[in-house]
Amino acid sequence: MLAVGLLTALVGCAPQDGVAAEYDVGNQTYESGDFRVESIASEERGEPVVFDGVTEHGEAVSDDDFAGRVYVVNFWYAACGPCIAEAPMLEDVWQDFQAEDVGFLGINIYDQPATARAFAADNGITYPSVIDADSGQVKLAFAAATPIQATPTTLVMDRQGRVAARIIGQLQSASILSTLVSDALAEDG
Repeated sequence: MLAVGLLTALVGCAPQDGVAAEYDVGNQTYESGDFRVESIASEERGEPVVFDGVTEHGEAVSDDDFAGRVYVVNFWYAACGPCIAEAPMLEDVWQDFQAEDVGFLGINIYDQPATARAFAADNGITYPSVIDADSGQVKLAFAAATPIQATPTTLVMDRQGRVAARIIGQLQSASILSTLVSDALAEDG
């Protein structure tokens, strides 16, 4: 029994294979298990994402609120473990880039406003979230531009409202998102 437990522990600590742990700086794709980062070249970006919704505080929000600005969109819900784990990192990046007029918007795909407000209070989140649980229309608007394959998914939008980068799965560090935001800010707009 001890040998089986030890073998299981060693296998669990073994390095990931090449498919599960791929980091290629040249093409800006980083992948590890359920985590992947994709940076999209400007000439390969699709159309601007057009959306409108209502936040957890009952305020209307749309793509017009972010016109001409770089902004981050994070798809999440309150009972999502990876969403809870990455929340402080998202808030840190939001705080770091507010002075540069970078917008942040959560898209809650499952919960009602009271649950989203409680999550924000419990996790120190100060940026708004659209409540998209009933209609799914905001998620569909973004899914038309890029696959939303997992929750959480985080998108960095360029000044034209196009998807410039996508993080699939739990954000591994605030520096990854900060770099993607900085890259979008550095582009000619």
